[in-house]
Amino acid sequence: MTAPDDLGQGPWPPHAMDAWVPHRGAMNLLDSVAHADELTVEALVRVPAQGPFNTDAGVPAWVGIEYMAQAVAAWSGARFRAGGGSPKIGYLLGSRRYEAAVPVFEAGARLRVLAQCELTAENGLGMFDCRIEHDGRVVASGRLSVFQPPDNSEEASPSGAPRE
Repeated sequence: MTAPDDLGQGPWPPHAMDAWVPHRGAMNLLDSVAHADELTVEALVRVPAQGPFNTDAGVPAWVGIEYMAQAVAAWSGARFRAGGGSPKIGYLLGSRRYEAAVPVFEAGARLRVLAQCELTAENGLGMFDCRIEHDGRVVASGRLSVFQPPDNSEEASPSGAPRE
């Protein structure tokens, strides 16, 4: 099966998430990318029974912001892959109007994380409209502001100052 888009990712899946996002180990929260194109990405998450954010009730809904941010990172990674590169570091600057219809994401739940690029600027700033769906129902939504250094230098920061 091939990718249903124009980004030239090649076979769809299998790809380790390392090919999509710079997150590693326990901080790589996505399971797979179902679709990516020039403006959108759909990532999939099976809420784990154990992990860095789990409570007895499940994963708190505020973690949805990170699910969304990693979906945006996967979208960016798809664009770099299309050009023969690999995912680059980026920064979540903030979220606006994040709303969750549930207090927690229950362990075992299969979530669809969707992000649509609303704006990207040459200076590396971007805005994405995001939502998380479970069983066809929107359970969280919000807008993310992100920054990716234009030169893709891992020494750059959102303020332009070197990181310590």
